[in-house]
Amino acid sequence: MSQGFRLFLFFTSCLLQGSFLWGKVYQANGIKIGEVTQDSAIIWTRLTKNPSANTNGEKFPKVSKEAEQIPKGKKLEDMEGAVPGTVGKVKITWSTKGDKSTHTGWLPVDPDKDYTRKVEITNLLPGSSYEIKVESQSIEGVPGETVSGKFRTAPAPDQQSAVKFVVTTCQDYPRRDTPKGHQIYPRMLELDPDFFVHTGDIEYYDKPQPWANNQTLARFKWNRLYGLPHLSHFHTQVGSYFMKDDHDTTSNDSWPGIDFVDLTWEQGKELFVEQFPIRKKNYRTIRWGKDLQIWLVEGRDFRSPNTMTDGPEKSIWGKEQKEWFFRTFRESDATFRILISPTPVVGPDRSSKNDNHANRGFKNEGDQIRKFLASQKNAFVICGDRHWQYVSIDQETGLKEFSCGSASNEHASGWRDQKVLPEHKYLKVQGGFLSIEIKRENNQPVLLARHHNVKGKTSHLDKNPAQ
Repeated sequence: MSQGFRLFLFFTSCLLQGSFLWGKVYQANGIKIGEVTQDSAIIWTRLTKNPSANTNGEKFPKVSKEAEQIPKGKKLEDMEGAVPGTVGKVKITWSTKGDKSTHTGWLPVDPDKDYTRKVEITNLLPGSSYEIKVESQSIEGVPGETVSGKFRTAPAPDQQSAVKFVVTTCQDYPRRDTPKGHQIYPRMLELDPDFFVHTGDIEYYDKPQPWANNQTLARFKWNRLYGLPHLSHFHTQVGSYFMKDDHDTTSNDSWPGIDFVDLTWEQGKELFVEQFPIRKKNYRTIRWGKDLQIWLVEGRDFRSPNTMTDGPEKSIWGKEQKEWFFRTFRESDATFRILISPTPVVGPDRSSKNDNHANRGFKNEGDQIRKFLASQKNAFVICGDRHWQYVSIDQETGLKEFSCGSASNEHASGWRDQKVLPEHKYLKVQGGFLSIEIKRENNQPVLLARHHNVKGKTSHLDKNPAQ
């Protein structure tokens, strides 16, 4: 056998097996499972050229936000953390114990949406554990990487079931604890939560190296962040609900119409929907069995300018969302009802801030929301945005709020441990996360709120029997 013929057989074999590098596609950003209900979920993935991020790439220079962010002579995929996308197709298969598997056909990813694909799967069984498999292949049909995952659907509204979920806020690529990503993610996974909520500021467009001063760099920052193994692995194992705030829309304290250099407000809105398993209608409520219902509100898209004089017409939520919230909250018969807000409702907050319900900028609407929630049995607030953990009780209404705190210690700031105010039942300036457990003790529902540090250790436990 000639040398040339041997080479021909080798390359043919590689091609048939899908192992020849140029013909294979990957899912270096993993998959995300979102918007889980009793009978549905949205599956998100993105096809990539390489099996992992470019960890040895070029560092971004320190330049102004208006400057060119990529060094001369370099391409974006040459930069540290780069996860370039590629065309191809995906097929999603799901099954639960004792039931036959269901799958989609081969679906192309969309190059105009950063090589992503979202699929809503339906007709699921409530209160059930599902296994999921996302296969990939190149346009030519060469088999690519397969990613497996799992999630749990919400129990039926009349089903008495213990529930555990975890919440965090404020993270980005530079301020992570380890090279593999924020260490809270493997720690949260150890708790085996039913679901996860990220309250926003998931990434920071308006922070340097690079500044996301255009749509391309904004996508780069998302891909870099979810190319971190701790984050990508976590989201294969847990259903999640994602919320956006100012930094992952355009910039700090932003409202509609505020652009960040060449990244427009509308692009910021569209990119968030593109990068996560969510719908365009981004305020929603999810019932999780007999004892829990959560409300996830949108805090940027409908807000008045922060500079507007406060009064009845000034709003963060907007008229339609606010009416929806009050109506659906009243209608719910869940034992515990929790508002999850990207920004504080109770606080206290820094005197210099004016963009949330806990300070003077939106006091009129804040008073309205606090009075309403305080009039409802077993109603609580969980908030993000603040870079410190607390449990606080509004001095006028008695409404209780839990601030989950930032995702890393490096990100924790903005307050002092010594500055304990009358509202504070617990205060700690540290990174970490919040876990909520709802269970029955002597057949009585109880809500247990635990603050955890970045290593997962419980810093504070707040026990709330149902009234």
